[in-house]
Amino acid sequence: MLPKLHPKVHTTITIPLLRCLSSSAAIAGGVSGLALYIQRAKLIDFLRLRLRSHDPSTPFPLPNTPFIDSFVATQALRSAPSADSALSLFRSLVSHPSCSPSPHPSLLHSLAKRLSLSRRLPELLSILQDLRPSPLDRLRFLSAAGDHHSSIEIFSSLRSNPAVLRGGSRRPHPCTESYNLIIALHAAAGDHSSAVSTLSQMIEDGAVPNSRTYTVIIEHLLHAQKTDAALEIFHVLPSMRIRRTSKQYNLLADCFASSRRVQDLLHLIKEMNSDGILPGRPVLAAIADLRLAGHVNETEDFSAELSPDKRIGFAISNNEEEEEEESASEEVEHGDDVELKLKPWMDPAALARALEGWDPNDVEVLKNASFIWTSRLVCKILRSFKTVETAWEFFCWVSYQSGGFAHDRNTVSRMISILARHGHVELVDRLLSKLQSEGIVLPFATVRLAIDFYGLSKKADAAVGIYRIASSICGPLSHLNLMLLSSSLLRTVVKCRKGEDAMSLLEEMMTEGIRLDIQTFSGLMEYFAGEGDLKSVHKLFGMARQCGLEADAFVYRVLIRAYCKQERAALAARIFDEMLSSGKLVDAGTKGILVKSLWKEGKLREAAMVEERCEEVQLPSAMPGHVWTVSSADFERVRCIYSGSFADCDGESLMH
Repeated sequence: MLPKLHPKVHTTITIPLLRCLSSSAAIAGGVSGLALYIQRAKLIDFLRLRLRSHDPSTPFPLPNTPFIDSFVATQALRSAPSADSALSLFRSLVSHPSCSPSPHPSLLHSLAKRLSLSRRLPELLSILQDLRPSPLDRLRFLSAAGDHHSSIEIFSSLRSNPAVLRGGSRRPHPCTESYNLIIALHAAAGDHSSAVSTLSQMIEDGAVPNSRTYTVIIEHLLHAQKTDAALEIFHVLPSMRIRRTSKQYNLLADCFASSRRVQDLLHLIKEMNSDGILPGRPVLAAIADLRLAGHVNETEDFSAELSPDKRIGFAISNNEEEEEEESASEEVEHGDDVELKLKPWMDPAALARALEGWDPNDVEVLKNASFIWTSRLVCKILRSFKTVETAWEFFCWVSYQSGGFAHDRNTVSRMISILARHGHVELVDRLLSKLQSEGIVLPFATVRLAIDFYGLSKKADAAVGIYRIASSICGPLSHLNLMLLSSSLLRTVVKCRKGEDAMSLLEEMMTEGIRLDIQTFSGLMEYFAGEGDLKSVHKLFGMARQCGLEADAFVYRVLIRAYCKQERAALAARIFDEMLSSGKLVDAGTKGILVKSLWKEGKLREAAMVEERCEEVQLPSAMPGHVWTVSSADFERVRCIYSGSFADCDGESLMH
């Protein structure tokens, strides 16, 4: 049965407070599924409360229960209000039977993380001897603890000894997160030049910056009071196909609110709505101030978020992404007394694991648990399910539970994304029809994501169908959003190996005046090159030039490799000459392929000329950019903004 929908329901994620151990005897052995999850939740909340009233200088008294396992111990440790209380709990846990003969790695990992965030370096180093983390985890711990020297040493080691991949080959550079950690380390130390240099090195090494990279950069710029530069980078991200995150919105909203940039704040909230991101605490605080100042209509979609369910005193953390840390606790004062109230412990991923398979016994326990279902909680649980069948069962079930819950644009968006990823076209169409009948407008990001996911499930026709009704289900499309949606559709169609359909759609888009970017053309050229269709590659290259798009180094790389693959090395050599004449450099790997192809086809003089011309310049080891997503010009723009923001700090540009 199709779930009920309601256009105006926006609530805050909460569940009933589970504070203390059950008064009855512990659940008998063999407990599993949701019953085990609830028993663990009670025990974890009991430990959390006791940690806040316990003197950390004395041994922590563990309750006499057999249900303290590694999972409960780890969650309790993460909830400790201070590093000292975490150490006190850990010392008691190591003597508990659940830690015999040695503490579980997850327990050591949680303690190491807590110590690193508290900058307790001596204790951290002692724990790391037992934990023996991976080089990346060691870098993560030591950089968070502020150990600059050791962090740089580890990073240098990662660059000189890249990880071995499956098949025996070596990664040509460290993973993206290692660069992120070093940029953040330099930024925290106020070493602007080194932070910018690390970003440049990252791009030159061929590593691709991700959402967290730009979060680190934006945070660095905001802390350095370079707000306009941070906002400029934030606005560039969609065209680079980088997902903008909750933390980025929180950082900018906090900055705009404190500097009273009302119009920027209103525009930010509008963009967040389009991106389908639930507001975090800084954004909610900013929205509350805007409404007090009279901006009611512009913030109406979030009004319910400001008035959480009265039945629940405290909500679970609003954080939507891994990079954000949960707050430790909340306390409320009443007169001269202090009543300690904590947000209930909640792990949506663990709850989803307990419900996987949708066992009738677990469903009955879930119904009797009297959870207060809200949009935010349902979204988090849906995201955590491993199978689409369980997600759909839960999605349908929850809308008929008592308590007044009704699905809204956020929960439906999440479910549509899951269904599209697994190719359930009929269910997606039913939900879209229900949305249109009730006047609910989806976030633009959901529509684009559904088209992208249809590429994974090989449903090209369904993607085209959504594309054609996009404006009716997510509202009017800006020129940028129309370009992004068109690019996503073309990518999905060629993923489904429908090249002719892609070319027809491309011509239709161009007739309608849709201006695609160079990344889209490079993606199409790479696809047809892989199919051996050089005629279409030629045509696309010409169409890109007709649109006034300048071929970047990555496009030339695609062309050279395509010609070499089809044993047309002479044409590849001509493209190589054109590339150098336009001031662009080929990467060392592509040059090697070209020379090898020329030798193979007996064109020894041309091969020698390529070698000779490359000796005159220093070739990059990797080519900045990626088909379909980001161009080398995008990277250069971000580098210029980041570098130029700190040019006045050193008296000259930090660019290299």
